Amino acid sequence: MKRDAKENENGSLRRWQLTFLVVGVVALAACTVGFAVEPLQFFRSYLLAFIFWICLVVGALGILMMGFVTGGRWQLILRRPLFAATKTLPLLFGFFLPVLLGLRWIYSWTDPAVVAIDETLQKKQGYLNEPFFIARAVAYFVIWTAVTYFLARWSKKKGTADDPAKFDWRLEHLSGWGMFVVGITFSLALVDWVMSLEPDWYSTIYAVSFISGSMLSAYAFSIGFTALFVLRDPVADLITREQMRGLGNLLLAFVMLWAYCSYSQFLLIWSGNLREEITWYIPRIQTEWGWIAIALILFHFFLPFFLLLSRDLKQKRKALFAVALVVFVMRFVDVFWLVKPAFSPQSLWISWLDLAATIGLGGVWLACFLWIYEREPLPVFEILQDERKGND
Repeated sequence: MKRDAKENENGSLRRWQLTFLVVGVVALAACTVGFAVEPLQFFRSYLLAFIFWICLVVGALGILMMGFVTGGRWQLILRRPLFAATKTLPLLFGFFLPVLLGLRWIYSWTDPAVVAIDETLQKKQGYLNEPFFIARAVAYFVIWTAVTYFLARWSKKKGTADDPAKFDWRLEHLSGWGMFVVGITFSLALVDWVMSLEPDWYSTIYAVSFISGSMLSAYAFSIGFTALFVLRDPVADLITREQMRGLGNLLLAFVMLWAYCSYSQFLLIWSGNLREEITWYIPRIQTEWGWIAIALILFHFFLPFFLLLSRDLKQKRKALFAVALVVFVMRFVDVFWLVKPAFSPQSLWISWLDLAATIGLGGVWLACFLWIYEREPLPVFEILQDERKGND
């Protein structure tokens, strides 16, 4: 029965993998047409798509390390999809190359004419210059990939080691330091890739708010994927109702963390009423972009918050998947609201390339994710089954 379940799961995953790949390739083909017709809009839309997917992957790495540090059993259920997501980092580096090609289309600080009339940009040229920008980006990906590599290697060895505790110690300490290093480098990456779209503005809590949203993206994705593909008969009996409820509680916690960080940034900047800081929020709440802000408050916070307060809902696979899907979609809306007003501050502008680029990168990424997931050796179900036998 277990073998049949595994074969059915793999067959379903392969069908989805092919579907995602075809959709992604078609969408990227449409993007090439968009590049030929509207190169400026293409690079701006492509950056939006890249930021959304890289946040998911690095967020997955953060959740994975948090699980190794805390030793929580909740991570056993999600460890396989989380590892599969983090192992796509080389693909994300490939996705980043078009951003490098479009630097002068995307970032105003690359234009000498703009820098010549902006005193603030002149003072930031030691940091905001193309060679240093590229070098930092390469360093970020090298660090993230190295951390992922050793986590995966030691986690795999732990399953066959005579002394698993030795690898538990390694995983815990690497994750502890890794959370610090990845947190710093990802903060710098967000400053480079997103905050520098409006280089005259800054916020000390900006990266923290973005990181909390990234971890929420990864958690919503992994929970939704688990509920859709994993928590189904005949393997659903390996997952207890308490574990399901724990996943829902953690999703609620991440929703609250994102809301707290986002509101804290708004409260500090708006109450300070400083011209150099408040200008970032004015187009996002006092123009048509304000409707997006209202949608985020209603559907990114209030709706999942009240739904996830229900004990019964968190124990139902389909209901938990639906809530995770809503959160995941709203994560894209949030990234859209953070990135796009930098290019169109006066009016809400949605280009077909925004969706085409996001679907294109997402389709290829999901196909790669499923390919890695299918080969991921971590014996999640075996571990959970042994735990249940021990409890019995």
